[in-house]
Amino acid sequence: MKYILLIGDGMGDVPVPALHNQTPLEVAETPTMDRLARSAEMLVVRTVPEGYPPGSDVANLSLMGYEPERYYTGRAPLEAASLGVELTAEEIAFRCNLVHVERPGDGRLIMIDYSSGHITTEESRQLIAALQAECGSKELTLYPGVSYRHLLVYHGELPAGFTTVPPHDHSDQDVAGYFQVYEQVEPFRVLMARAAEMFADHPVNRERQRLGKRTANGIWLWGEGRRPAMETLEHRFGIRGGLISAVDLLKGLGVLGGLEVIEVPGATGYLDTNYEGKAEAALKVLERDDFVLVHVEAPDETGHQGLAGEKVQAVTDFDRRIVTPIVEAMERRGEPFRLVVTMDHYTPIHRRTHEDWPVPMFLYDSRGVKHPSGRTYTEANVLAAVQENGLTLDSGAAFFRRFVEQEDAA
Repeated sequence: MKYILLIGDGMGDVPVPALHNQTPLEVAETPTMDRLARSAEMLVVRTVPEGYPPGSDVANLSLMGYEPERYYTGRAPLEAASLGVELTAEEIAFRCNLVHVERPGDGRLIMIDYSSGHITTEESRQLIAALQAECGSKELTLYPGVSYRHLLVYHGELPAGFTTVPPHDHSDQDVAGYFQVYEQVEPFRVLMARAAEMFADHPVNRERQRLGKRTANGIWLWGEGRRPAMETLEHRFGIRGGLISAVDLLKGLGVLGGLEVIEVPGATGYLDTNYEGKAEAALKVLERDDFVLVHVEAPDETGHQGLAGEKVQAVTDFDRRIVTPIVEAMERRGEPFRLVVTMDHYTPIHRRTHEDWPVPMFLYDSRGVKHPSGRTYTEANVLAAVQENGLTLDSGAAFFRRFVEQEDAA
């Protein structure tokens, strides 16, 4: 049996006025997902336990069968694992975003763009390398990642009550109050001030400004945590396979879960990602192993940006360029397979941030299922199906056991 987990990050939404009060999932053209969903089980699964932040870290950890209550220590340690950075017991990892902020001069600090205009990896690595050369020390080490997403490792202690927030949760808002937390740790205060000074006249930003693009004029630290201890999926469930994503967070989950992390050229985490490369890589994994996870970030990014049309495009591309080629190839091969299409969490366009609501998904089995839905895949249709079949699961771990046929009862 082959097991295929396809995740459209942040794909879920609520009715959007700009889309005639429909969700992107309802508007998007998704013929393959709809065909499969009619013959599949529909489920609602709580991926974010009560009291946990509704981020992709917690939600995807959960979707891979790991209980966040037991395994979650923070987002950044997962990204460290993806970069091959082994944290010591004394080190704390932080996600380091390249951001664009504005200072109106009245004490406010406005978070304009958590991604610096989706700065390219080539550009951002020049900025991070310059900052590391200037400010790197025994206490602070910067590691380059992808696009605006990077890593800082801090060798030291944090004051009691030190807490950060994700920049994408506060787009176009005053974040001066959140920024003050960094004043409590002198190395952070110096690093962030120096980043703003250096970036202001860096050649990368001068060129971006010339082209009319958003510049990266600062850094934002968040998602802090110490190294986690995780058992592999092979040890827990007896399955081997691979993970495909443009995002370091997901890659880190793959590393810690014992999966082969496949690097796909041109995978950006946005609308211009290499969908075809991801689908091709997934099919190669399934030639030799029994499990693959494919993660697509674009629906989440467009949700954070509040872009309805672009989110519809992201969902359409997910179906046409990921789900369709994988399903058609598996059907040609004639091997039995179980396939799940889901989101990790909702990223409603009107909120521009994550919600911890239980997520709608479907589980298709090429051999047939006990409770075929007869419905297309939308948020409302899944909720209607679940009212009939009762397939509401209270954790991602329960879902994953059901997915890999180690737990049949809902």
